[in-house]
Amino acid sequence: MSGRTVAYGDTLELRYALRPRGGEDLVSNFDDPEPEIVTLGDGTLAPALEQWLVDLAPGERHVFLLDPWQAFGESQPEMIQTLPRTDLPADMEFTVDQLVEFAMPNGETVAGRILEIGDDAVKVDFNHPLADLAIEFEVEVERILPSPGERQAQRD
Repeated sequence: MSGRTVAYGDTLELRYALRPRGGEDLVSNFDDPEPEIVTLGDGTLAPALEQWLVDLAPGERHVFLLDPWQAFGESQPEMIQTLPRTDLPADMEFTVDQLVEFAMPNGETVAGRILEIGDDAVKVDFNHPLADLAIEFEVEVERILPSPGERQAQRD
């Protein structure tokens, strides 16, 4: 393998784990039979995490200790909103601490954690669920997959 390192736009075979610093894994694919295939910039990984992959060499395992501002940010009070029940689907059941996806007018969805449920309104936190947490991001790039142009050049 060449001495090539990861760059934005690369497609990678990736093993990774995310955990609160010193805590248990929130997500990990180290024990999965196959690594995840991720293309930097396609939205699979949060951009805040993607940046830590740039310039890594395949085959090396790294653990990045990230402060909240380097990972998922600090909570923003304006991201906590009280929604009238009349704006929500009537058949939707809610529980406190439930993570719910809400449809936006533009067709996108946004996740929010239910904080309070009242008779007339629901209080929802739209901050990232990992906001305010110091994170350990453990990664191993197994392989940088050839781009379509590189595959064509290898055939020629």
